[in-house]
Amino acid sequence: MSQGQWYPPEWPDRIRALAAGELTAVTPRRAATVMLLRDSPAAAGAGPAVHMLRRRTTMAFAGGAYAYPGGGVDPRDDDHLVGWAGPPLESWAARLGVPSTAEAQAIVCAAVRETFEEAGVLLAGPTPDTVVGDTTGADWEADRAALVAREISFAGFLERRKLVLRSDLLGAWARWITPEFETRRYDTWFFVAALPAGQRTRNASTEADRTVWITPADATDGHARGELQMMPPTVTTLRSLLPYRTAEEALEAAGTQDLAPVLARARLEGDKLVLIWPGHDEFTTPVPPAGPGAGGTA
Repeated sequence: MSQGQWYPPEWPDRIRALAAGELTAVTPRRAATVMLLRDSPAAAGAGPAVHMLRRRTTMAFAGGAYAYPGGGVDPRDDDHLVGWAGPPLESWAARLGVPSTAEAQAIVCAAVRETFEEAGVLLAGPTPDTVVGDTTGADWEADRAALVAREISFAGFLERRKLVLRSDLLGAWARWITPEFETRRYDTWFFVAALPAGQRTRNASTEADRTVWITPADATDGHARGELQMMPPTVTTLRSLLPYRTAEEALEAAGTQDLAPVLARARLEGDKLVLIWPGHDEFTTPVPPAGPGAGGTA
């Protein structure tokens, strides 16, 4: 595996079909993912560790890749006001680059909900300045399972438990859009957050076969050695965390991060296909022609 970056064998044919006008791009689904951070006294000076999960190889999207807890927006969270703490929705809409406060709420809700669903961590509390403690009891698990099954909306869950969403515990960090030639596309906002005191992560996701706490330096080194498979957005966001010594430093820096969306493009250079990630030249990749057993790493 070279550099731990993977692409599926159908990409070359799909890229050519898109260029020839034979393929219609799928509209990307709004999504959110959270880089959950914690400080480790034992690794002082190494920077905060980030919680990552490895997606099962059977997953249709990015199977086998290391990623952060995350997933798609639930449309039910667009039109139901939730208990809210932190910057007003108008500020979030401006920061996220979306036209409405409803959209901003749904994206932030997705970030908090997915972190609870996949890591068992909940960024919410009974008051604007508190956070819930241990969320591993049977009643919490029942609610988490109901959210995963979409039996209840996140807005309804917060309302029933009389909780307010702590948007002030999140920082918007980056935005990436799945390439137009993919069959599953996401317009994904990346956030940072610190693990709340009293809570702990667990592998609560059916989509992951393992989870780790790892420093961005160790994760990017593992990727460079070909040991950890990751998609370009994951590698890039990990690298962007390297300058920060603590979770608090990273959160304070969130407001300065560029949220201009990154969308990969493909071009023909002679008879070669080249995949380009604007602003991230290190991921520019010649894509070999399709064929039996094609596909691999870039």
